[in-house]
Amino acid sequence: MSNKILLTLREQIEEIIIGQSSIVEQLLVALLSSGHVILEGVPGIGKTLLVKVISRLIQADFKRIQLTPDILPSDILGTSIFDFNTRSFTLKQGPIFTDILLADEINRTPPKTQAALLEAMEERQVSLDGETIALSEFFWVIATQNSLEFEGTYPLPEAQLDRFLFKLLIGYPERQAEKKILLNVQSKTAVDLERLEPIATMQEIINLRQEVQSITVEESILDYILSLIESTRKSAELVLGASPRAAVAWLKSSKAQAYLKGHSYVTPDHVKAVAFPLLIHRLILHPEALLDGIKIDSVISSILKKVPVPR
Repeated sequence: MSNKILLTLREQIEEIIIGQSSIVEQLLVALLSSGHVILEGVPGIGKTLLVKVISRLIQADFKRIQLTPDILPSDILGTSIFDFNTRSFTLKQGPIFTDILLADEINRTPPKTQAALLEAMEERQVSLDGETIALSEFFWVIATQNSLEFEGTYPLPEAQLDRFLFKLLIGYPERQAEKKILLNVQSKTAVDLERLEPIATMQEIINLRQEVQSITVEESILDYILSLIESTRKSAELVLGASPRAAVAWLKSSKAQAYLKGHSYVTPDHVKAVAFPLLIHRLILHPEALLDGIKIDSVISSILKKVPVPR
């Protein structure tokens, strides 16, 4: 039953988001892991559309915040408004009270507003006027960034980056995939988002998340993950390695990867499959490595090759 839901979900997404199969797979792993995601890519490649499609297919409440330099924390969280009729303050909830939140261009808003998301992402709750309000059980943040523009942006601090499970780099589709997009538009067979029928409920996805927890993980796999984590901390090319939170995230996403592939246990291949999106935003290169032209990708590849794989 579970595999059928995931298979259908993936097929439906890839019918609309053409040529991004690996991104769709990694996003489904994050969905099963209940982990927040950063989508980074140039404008016009379907980042927002991808999130909208998923929310429609699983019947989730969806809200989008277009983040700009003048956005305040209260614009995201909400604020208390005085009601002259009742002579009392009432809470007007912000867009964060939703199931799926798209934080568009998150690096365009100042650190104070970025920090407003921290508690919500980690604790799934919001503190307003001394009151703690629980968010949706499903609460899932997907943030987008433009990979080209740096002027007028505020890079996310390490503390907030670490709260994102994955950072997914979306590139241009291949020529054949892009031609298919044009043919769909030309023949008017492109899917109408408003007519998109849901194929699962949020509760079904929550049930799948619970099933992921039952995936078997042998102690040798736990030791393998810890060895990889320790290697990032000891690397001479890195100033900052992976945190204990990253180790937990690696375990959860490896289990989700195994589940997505229809396996009942985690293998080293599942661990490796999630390494790049999990580490790419958590590691910081040493200035000398930057000057030498070394990239995070090559450091991760080197670590995966050096650490012995359990049999």
